[in-house]
Amino acid sequence: MQVGCLGSIAFQVSDKVIKTLREVSWSGSASIATHSVHLDNSLQEFVGVEPDSIDFKMQVSKFLGADPMKDIETLFSYERSGTPVSLTIGTKSYGKYKWLIKKHKVAMEYHDKQGNLIQADITVSLTEYTKG
Repeated sequence: MQVGCLGSIAFQVSDKVIKTLREVSWSGSASIATHSVHLDNSLQEFVGVEPDSIDFKMQVSKFLGADPMKDIETLFSYERSGTPVSLTIGTKSYGKYKWLIKKHKVAMEYHDKQGNLIQADITVSLTEYTKG
C-alpha cells in the first residue's frame, strides 16, 4: 500500500516493500522587516511569509525490498536540476504548490560483498516552491 510520495519516490508498506518517512518536521516563519528610526526605537513591519520547510528521514534497504541507489539517484537528480516535486503523505498533499530539495545527507549503512549499497539512512530538507 502506498502511503505517500515525493515526486516519483513512493513511500509504501506491503509484504514486499517497506519504505516510510520518520522524524518529519514542518516549519514556517513570518518575514519581518526592521526599519531604523534616528534616535528612536526601530519599527517592525510584517511583509509576508517565508517559504515553509520540511525535513524528514527515510531508511531505504534491500532487506526491506527497496533499492537505495535508485532513490538516492532520483533525489540527486531533483536537487541538482532544481526540479519542483509534490509531497504527499497519506491523503494530504503538503504545501501551497511544490517543493525543492534544498539539501540531503546519505548515511551509507551496509554494503554487500561486491561493494553495492544495500541500506542507507537518507535525510532530506525541502523548501517550499510557490508559483510566482
